[in-house]
Amino acid sequence: MARVARLSDVLINKIAAGEVVERPASVVKELVENSIDAGSRTVRVALERGGLGRITISDDGQGMSAEDARLSLERHATSKLRELDDLFTLSTKGFRGEALPAIASVSRFTLHTAERESYVGTRITVEGGSEPLVEEAPPRVGTVISVEDLFYNTPARRKFMRRESTELQHAEEAVIRLALAHPDVSFFVEHGGQALFTSPASPTDPRERIAAALGPGVHPHLVAVEERRLGVNVTGYIASPEYTLPNARGIYTFVNRRYIRDRGLNSAIQRAFQEFLAAGRQPVVVLFIDMDPRAVDVNVHPQKLEVRFADAKGVGDAVNAAISRALRAAPWLGPPTGEGGAMEPPRQAAHYAMAVERFLTRAQEATWGAPLPVPGTQDADAPAPPPQANGSLFAPSAPSALLPGRAPAFGQAQPLLNEAPPPGYFGALRPMGVLGERFHVCEGSGGTLVVLDAHAALERARLMAFHKALQRAEPPVPTLFGATVELAVPVARTLVEGQEALARLGLEVEPFGGTTLALKAVPPALVGADARALLEALARALPPPGSALDAVALAEPLRVLACHAARHAEGQLSEGKLRALLGELDAADFHPPCIHGTVVVLEVPLLELERRALRPPGTKS
Repeated sequence: MARVARLSDVLINKIAAGEVVERPASVVKELVENSIDAGSRTVRVALERGGLGRITISDDGQGMSAEDARLSLERHATSKLRELDDLFTLSTKGFRGEALPAIASVSRFTLHTAERESYVGTRITVEGGSEPLVEEAPPRVGTVISVEDLFYNTPARRKFMRRESTELQHAEEAVIRLALAHPDVSFFVEHGGQALFTSPASPTDPRERIAAALGPGVHPHLVAVEERRLGVNVTGYIASPEYTLPNARGIYTFVNRRYIRDRGLNSAIQRAFQEFLAAGRQPVVVLFIDMDPRAVDVNVHPQKLEVRFADAKGVGDAVNAAISRALRAAPWLGPPTGEGGAMEPPRQAAHYAMAVERFLTRAQEATWGAPLPVPGTQDADAPAPPPQANGSLFAPSAPSALLPGRAPAFGQAQPLLNEAPPPGYFGALRPMGVLGERFHVCEGSGGTLVVLDAHAALERARLMAFHKALQRAEPPVPTLFGATVELAVPVARTLVEGQEALARLGLEVEPFGGTTLALKAVPPALVGADARALLEALARALPPPGSALDAVALAEPLRVLACHAARHAEGQLSEGKLRALLGELDAADFHPPCIHGTVVVLEVPLLELERRALRPPGTKS
């Protein structure tokens, strides 16, 4: 008796489902991709119980005839390719002909479709991979597919599913990836009858789609990128370094409009941003790489999430060049564009940092006849260094960057000052003036010139206060605030799911109808802060639902609170309040990282000033 036997079609489809259908999000991805391949201009996704109860995808595409509909449920039957050469010139999302039969084998599956201008439609029902039931149905526009009780007949797979909220997040993310790749298609997602993601087509301005997917707060920070090389075109948008995330969920890369995950591309992106982001922060990037389909192999991953490039290095270099050029251009440092010539908030930090440098240089040239090198900068005839993630041009350089005859840059002579300042360091400072309403010029011990970033100083002090409140196992006493804010659907949902975490932080947030939230209470330090900006930033920083609400899980939200409290208090920092703040800094713990961690942005010792003052004009160090 032969020991080798052909597997049944039902078993083959269930095995294929193990590779193609990992979770409800996989079903959403495959079916929405089919809708896009069918030329749909509108795609609607309705979910129940995170997709495990029901998934319904409806579109207005070209639809199918009865014969095509029946064939679409046979394994390896597809309209996407005919010959081997077609595999290397693909312009569609799908091509293997596995998704529909695999999905139908592990669910209660219904397909209702009709060709355009047809007088009769087709309905096909499949129960867990059984023989399809084909019948005539009323005509309709496009196709509707319903997938119920996913994995009901494969309990081993079903038990590996996560909580409903987790599966729902994965399903929505699958739609967002496709929506970013196709701004010319309208997408509507709902769960339990409640809208989750609504984004009409925006073919002329892809930034609208990005804002709908990632939240409206990203829109003013988006900067276009473009790099065209032989065989590779890179386009898309990055967010300026002022808008970052604590994780890499804001990085989206597409090859020929297909979302992919590629270590080489991620590495190229990280290299381009490495000098502009604070530690622990990740950029927001939406990149589209268009290239000859013959130069990329899309048939290397069961879910088509990975590809293989013929010239991986060339593609990575093009991506790195596109982002680097946009970052060097630094459009967020341009001229004022606010009403009445007011400087826009994202541009203030770097603007003031440059003002400090110009002031010091002019004063030194007028007094001593020769410029004093500003620690951390390059020679006068060299290009200016790029701004750092905290907006400062005086970030510490590596010790190897020291030039002959120059004073050591701050951070080299005292590299731990912003991490562990000497006892009493800040209380001994004597304030002398303010530059740009943010930077405070002080006289330090022994006549040292010290420039402080008021925002970073306030942020450090507020972070310590929030940490102490959390350690007392009780939130700060909230102050009645009373504000309603309309937010994007993903932001509102994240905040509602994170109400318990927000309460631990001293904020009371309640749904107020639709996507509007009522912010009913905040910690005293945040009274009067920008409610919308605060909530949007917290939504990006909150830990996943179910996390332990301790200092570790809430570290990033605490940093957000401290930053917004500092931003609100900057303009109210009188001399008396500054002296009190300096006392708080002496008692503060400098080990927990802040979003803007560099309190001392410049320190020039008296010895260096005297050496420069006694140097004959025109001589070199």
